[in-house]
Amino acid sequence: MATKIQTPKGFRDFLPPIQSGRVFLLEKITAVLKRFGFEPLETPALEFAETLKGKYGEEEKLIFEFTDRGGREVALRFDQTVPLARVIAANPSLPMPFKRYQIQPCWRAENPQKGRFREFLQVDFDTVGSSSTLSDAEIIATAIACAKGVGFNDFLMRINDRDIFKGLSGESIRSIDKLKKIGEVGVVEQLKREGYNGKEAKAILTKIKNSSPTRALESLFKYLDALKVDKDKYAFDPTLARGLDYYTGIIYELEIEGYSGGSIGGGGRYDELIGRFTTKKTPATGFSFGFDRLIEAAEEAKLVPSYSPPTRVLITVFNERLLAESLSLVSKLRTLGIATEIALDPKEKLDKQLKYADNKKIPYVAILGPAEIKKGVVTLKDLASGEQSSLKESELVKKLKGAKF
Repeated sequence: MATKIQTPKGFRDFLPPIQSGRVFLLEKITAVLKRFGFEPLETPALEFAETLKGKYGEEEKLIFEFTDRGGREVALRFDQTVPLARVIAANPSLPMPFKRYQIQPCWRAENPQKGRFREFLQVDFDTVGSSSTLSDAEIIATAIACAKGVGFNDFLMRINDRDIFKGLSGESIRSIDKLKKIGEVGVVEQLKREGYNGKEAKAILTKIKNSSPTRALESLFKYLDALKVDKDKYAFDPTLARGLDYYTGIIYELEIEGYSGGSIGGGGRYDELIGRFTTKKTPATGFSFGFDRLIEAAEEAKLVPSYSPPTRVLITVFNERLLAESLSLVSKLRTLGIATEIALDPKEKLDKQLKYADNKKIPYVAILGPAEIKKGVVTLKDLASGEQSSLKESELVKKLKGAKF
């Protein structure tokens, strides 16, 4: 019986038409991150399991962990914040504040659904070593600039402070965080299961909903105003909790209007996480885009351009004797910055070469046969219109560089 050829559930291939859109968005985001002074960082896919455990609350059950051949307990990267904390602890000589961005896959053993997969790309950026709310404001301003850079117009950054929940257990905070998903009745029922009676549960929820911004949030909003961040792009939301246990202060979450897959990113301050790896307390704050949700929202908003191959022209090979002339032309065009392919089988018939170019949606083919070589020209064929013209090399270059695709 033949084995079914497929990826495991929640894991995907990205063929060129899909991957090109992902690269398009990543380039836009990376340009913003560099403009705000963030530097690139990468960490291993595999960490010791003890590095990750005890950092994620109830989500810890989603860690992909196993025993390697050496008998060591290891786990796949769950997020990029905990590995960053390890990096900071292991490299005490890094200049502070340390501003980094990281774009790598993470793995979680959850049930795949809209915008959620078991292997997924995260785009993180953090500032380590500053306890000032200005660093939180800058992270938020960066995330908003990224959203604008991608092309989103209608979005909102919801902002809160974990101090709003002071006195509540982690379980109660997580229940309140589910308000948008399960509604007030659902939250009250969850709080009752934690030991509160109905009246107490309702009072807790009412108190949280009617909370005013903390001093830290008031400071944050002043900085955002000074940074000229549009006031309609962020708002105080006292019920926002964020699920991860390592958040200690200001938290935030970015939502796109009209996108039903949930927030496309979030983050907050985690001043105690790095201290779990070292005796020195190190403040930090950061944001993470869930890239699958971001690209899904961008596609729904028609912000991702339709796919076209990078190759602008295919140089055909008339026959083996004329291969050198075709290779010379390919080399010249590539040197001039024109994306060019050559037919890789010199024995292949011309019509098959043209069919390859057409199937791949390459806009032009260049034919260099005995007649063209004798006249010192190249026949350029537009595969969309079927039109062809004889051009000198200088005219060919000008045509290909000036063509709009």
